Amino acid sequence: MTKIKPWHEQVGSQRDWVWRGWQTRYTYIRASQLNAKTTPVLLLHGFGASIGHWRQNMVSLSQNHNVYALDMLGFGASRKAQVNYKIDLWVEQVYDFWRTFIQQPIVLIGNSIGSLVCLAAAAAHPEMVKSVVMIGLPDMSAREEAIPKFMRPAVAAIEGLFASPLLLKNVFYLVRRPGVVRKWAAIAYSNPAAISDELVDILTGPAQDRGAAAAFGAILKAMIGSDFAPSVKTLLPNLEIPLLLIWGNQDRMIPQSLSRRFVELNANLQLVNVDNAGHCVHDECPEQVNQILLDWLDVKYMESSKPTLLAKSNIVRAYEEIPLNPP
Repeated sequence: MTKIKPWHEQVGSQRDWVWRGWQTRYTYIRASQLNAKTTPVLLLHGFGASIGHWRQNMVSLSQNHNVYALDMLGFGASRKAQVNYKIDLWVEQVYDFWRTFIQQPIVLIGNSIGSLVCLAAAAAHPEMVKSVVMIGLPDMSAREEAIPKFMRPAVAAIEGLFASPLLLKNVFYLVRRPGVVRKWAAIAYSNPAAISDELVDILTGPAQDRGAAAAFGAILKAMIGSDFAPSVKTLLPNLEIPLLLIWGNQDRMIPQSLSRRFVELNANLQLVNVDNAGHCVHDECPEQVNQILLDWLDVKYMESSKPTLLAKSNIVRAYEEIPLNPP
């Protein structure tokens, strides 16, 4: 009987890196088959998660690619800093990480808020990004659009009350409990069997760190602000690189209707739906998603025609290889 390794042994070699004076956790796995032309991959987690959320994906992706994963500031084992949190802050963290450790075009893969960071990073630093994969993609501007104008002052007042540091601190101490985390995960996941003790440990462990309550409050308060994130409708149309959007058909965190709207914004965006999966498809259906990602990473870009993916398992290799810039 094969013994499954604990999660921290499945995510490669964890290291600490000091970014702007703050300790930041990252990890990497070198490609098992050395090939000078392989494209590095950088994984970015979603809200409340960390590099441990990629434990079922990293080894598979490292067959032919150097794979990195980063705990964004305020999450995981990275410093719970007291800063003005916003998507742009994490974009600069990713960019500085890339300049320090990688220095060649990469594929960015994100989940939830991590997807939004990937998209914004590709727009801000096109020299860094070869293609982007988004596993669930929130759009903060869509929330405001969904609220009728006459209700917005009342909603703003409620949000202002919710942003009280004292209230947020009490909310934090409640939601970090394993039982509450399990209930939250039951909304994010379609399959209850995927909500393991290990997953709960990954989600609750960082909440015990010093400064975690204050960071949680700062991030939540920032998320309800108007300048937390750029609009997806602004970012997507201007990107001219291959884009893949993976969406769980049972996602209850973000309306599935958004995925269809996103596809209309960029002809280079390929949508792949995964059945029996919720918001964290990569963790809930790792074998299926790993194959989708491996096929995507081997896809070749055809400059003479519109980028199209045909059927081979989940997607087909239909792009010609985008040449890498020399390191």
